[in-house]
Parts: sequence; C-alpha cells; structure tokens
Amino acid sequence: MQVGSNYFQSFLQKTDEKSLYKMKHYPEIYDELLANWQGRAVSFLEIGVFKGGSLRMWRDFFSENSKMTFLDIDPACKALEIQGVEILIGNQEDTNFLQKVIKSKGPFDLIVDDGGHFMSQQITSFQHLWPALNDKGIYVVEDTHTSYWPGFEGGYKNPNSFVEFAKDLIDKMHSWYREDDPNFPFDPLAREIGSISFYDSMIVIKKDIKDPPVSIVSQDGKVAFSSRIIETKNRVSIFKKPKF
Repeated sequence: MQVGSNYFQSFLQKTDEKSLYKMKHYPEIYDELLANWQGRAVSFLEIGVFKGGSLRMWRDFFSENSKMTFLDIDPACKALEIQGVEILIGNQEDTNFLQKVIKSKGPFDLIVDDGGHFMSQQITSFQHLWPALNDKGIYVVEDTHTSYWPGFEGGYKNPNSFVEFAKDLIDKMHSWYREDDPNFPFDPLAREIGSISFYDSMIVIKKDIKDPPVSIVSQDGKVAFSSRIIETKNRVSIFKKPKF
C-alpha cells in the first residue's frame, strides 16, 4: 500500500515528536472506512494512548466541535493531553470504569480499541461499550492478530479469542434466519449489527438498528415486500442441484 494524498495516509508525513504506531495498511483502511466522516462533529473514543501519536491525527480529522476522549491505563499518559482532547486514566477491563466513561462522555459515534490487545480486554470493552455506540456508529478493534498469540490469551481457534468472538457475532447478526434449532436462538444483536468486516489485524463492526429483514420483488415498476424470508421454516431450494 502506497502513501497517497488521503488524510490518514498523508498524516504519516505530518507527525510530530509523539510517535504514531500503526500497521502499514491501517491508514488506507481508515481512509476508505471514514471517507465521509472528515470534518464531522462526532463523539469519539479511543482506547490506548501509548506515545500520544494518534491524538492529533484524530482530533484534526474531525470538526473542532467534536468530543474527543482517550483512555489509557498508564497515569503518565495524562501529560500527553492536547487542546480539544481529554485523556481518562483507567483499565479497559474495569466495567465500573467503563460505565463511568459512558455516563460522562457517551454515547459515541466512533470507538477504536487500540488498548492492551488482551482477549479479555477486547471482549469486555466491546460488550460494555457497544450499547453506548450510536446508531450508524462504527466500532473498530485494532491488532486482532493477537488473537493467535497465547501470550495475549489467544491461540489458533481459541474460543476465548476476539477473532472467535467476532465470528460468533456473524452468527448472531444472521440469527433472523434460524430454523427450529435450540442451539441457534435469535439474538437481539441481529437488530443492531449492520456489518462485520475482517481486515488483516483489524475488525470493524458497524451499528445499524433495523427492523426484521424483508425480501422484495419488483416487476413492471411495482415493488412488493415479503417477510417470508424469516417466517418460513424447513426451507428447501426451488432449484435442482446439478449432478456431476
């Protein structure tokens, strides 16, 4: 991926003494993901400050009327605050701390988890912060390659990893279409998750509060809607599977 003129890619040449740490392909992902967000007034939350390199990047991308909140477990990070940005000190796995953040700073339009990257941290943060994400908001978890590292509570196919947790969210998003299977009940997240995107080392979950899905048939300019797609059980295909 080459550095271009898009905001996040071009920001790499505009950093100051505060180091910015990202995977090489992240800026291009953000340029595509947030193409229509630049200059908007938003409520933003990022977990993880480290050297403070992302504070100005995010602040300058959005409107000056935005509410910019950053969390870190290291008290020394408080000294990295810049104008228009607030840093709160606490543990992203501490649910009481997260509730205080939600109460004082939420709800949010964009949440980025670039914190400790431990599985329990990523999962706990998502479970508690997702309800505080506005409709049409975006939840980003960075560095999900740690899901494959035992040193971060992960491991290949480890059911407690964030990657496996996110795979389960795919099933929950599709639980509208369940058959009569007690192992696959309807999950309320089906009404909230609009999409889940898996990138190399990044997972993006968009919130889209919606009604039950319907199918459409359009003919001669007339459009008909049907809810049979989720009401009919024991479905079989109307097409014959070809034999080889």
